[in-house]
Amino acid sequence: MSKKEKRAQKIRENRTNVSLTDFEALVNQYGYIKEGTKHPQVVIGRKSLPFKRENPVKTAYVDEVLKMIDTSLNT
Repeated sequence: MSKKEKRAQKIRENRTNVSLTDFEALVNQYGYIKEGTKHPQVVIGRKSLPFKRENPVKTAYVDEVLKMIDTSLNT
């Protein structure tokens, strides 16, 4: 199992305590972070999600990004 796969698995197992570094690394693995607005935006595929940079990242953002990743992998 690669380092990226381990990070993704760790985040899926514990969504409540995800560090900002791990969250952004996961996003960059499957998409990118768009800067330039009040809050940065996660862009994966054709979907985007604004999020607040705080440590740890709120569970709602983690759940939504995981859903975006799953849908982009299934299409």
